[in-house]
Amino acid sequence: MYSVCLRFSRSGHEAEEILQEGFIKVFSALHQYRNEGSFEGWVRKIMVNTALQRFRSRAPMHAVVSLELTEEQPVADEHDVVARLSAKEMLAMVQELPPAYRMVFNLYVFEGYQHKEIASLLGISEGTSKSNLYDARRWLREKILREGKVDNLKKLYS
Repeated sequence: MYSVCLRFSRSGHEAEEILQEGFIKVFSALHQYRNEGSFEGWVRKIMVNTALQRFRSRAPMHAVVSLELTEEQPVADEHDVVARLSAKEMLAMVQELPPAYRMVFNLYVFEGYQHKEIASLLGISEGTSKSNLYDARRWLREKILREGKVDNLKKLYS
């Protein structure tokens, strides 16, 4: 569960706080678990919701200003890009995303939520959710290219 919290946070310390708060909620609500579905899935949902509550309590969601990119590039097969990165490198880059991008990216890519659900969870429009996901992917691609994390990544865009 720590890795789930880590994806939604900016640091290990913040992830530990989310994890601790989440487990307090798990133990407080343990009597509500109905043995339907996996226990791990139930706990994971609580951790994700705890991270989202922390995010929502800090600042209202606003559309994120477009990032200035050096050149427009078509979308590559993200599974190929992700496969070339270590889990640690990917986590570090996701943690650096602006908060609104990070929340939408995690919910869509890792948690499997649809834009309608994300919009409802975060109190934003579906269009903002889609835009933030698109911008998050562009931001990550640009960072990968800038830092040379993936050898010959530009070939993926040809």
